[in-house]
Amino acid sequence: MPAISTNIAANSAVRYLNINSNQETSSLSKLSSGSRITSASDDAAGLAISTRISSDITTLQQAATNTAQATSILQTADGGASNISDILARMKSLASESASGTTVGTSRTYIQSEFSQLISEIDSIATGTRYSGQSLLDGTSTFSAGVSVLVGSSATDTINIKLSDLTSATLGVSTLDVSTQAGATTALTALDTAIDTVSKARADIGAQESRFNFSSDSISTQTQNLQSANSAIKDVDIASEQAKLSSAQVKTQAAVSAEAAANQIPQYLLKLLG
Repeated sequence: MPAISTNIAANSAVRYLNINSNQETSSLSKLSSGSRITSASDDAAGLAISTRISSDITTLQQAATNTAQATSILQTADGGASNISDILARMKSLASESASGTTVGTSRTYIQSEFSQLISEIDSIATGTRYSGQSLLDGTSTFSAGVSVLVGSSATDTINIKLSDLTSATLGVSTLDVSTQAGATTALTALDTAIDTVSKARADIGAQESRFNFSSDSISTQTQNLQSANSAIKDVDIASEQAKLSSAQVKTQAAVSAEAAANQIPQYLLKLLG
């Protein structure tokens, strides 16, 4: 029923204008941000899931950094252990020379001089092999007791790093003396044991490093999969949203035109009174 006091057509046009305008604003917001969820009302459940996934991704990215640092520590320690192994091999060669009956006493004095210097060098390397200010091979760092490295998104996703003490005293070579044939013969046995100890330490380091390498690959795969899952939940479909925006823009323009036309209705009704 036509009425002058209440313009029902104009009210209806305004209501649809607001609806279409809000849809247009929402589409523009999603397109400009690249995200399908710009507010909790867009998808409350999706937002909660996406937030959790995003936190896991951030944690995994830090875990990747942790893994890289752990690998660097192990590589540094292995480099020092390798040098100590080379020194022990040289010391065994000297002990073998001194233990030979063809070596005279004066020569053993010279052999002992180099032998003593090599013992000191073992300790220098054990102390001087450092990472972030901590000596790795002299038994004084936290790595000697073992430290846990976080390699995942959970507090239980850890790998333990433990490094051996490779000082001359621990290896049992600090008191060896090859200045006599008998002492050199005794030294040969002790050096074999020391070489085995260092070889085992290097094998342990290599095993830990291998585990961290595989962990790094796993972290990379997990991160990629989670990013893909998060994208499916959160990222906007550009083509679909652009179509919605175009539709909303047309509807908004139509609502504006309808509002303008509706506002003329009372004027037409007044003409009936003239």
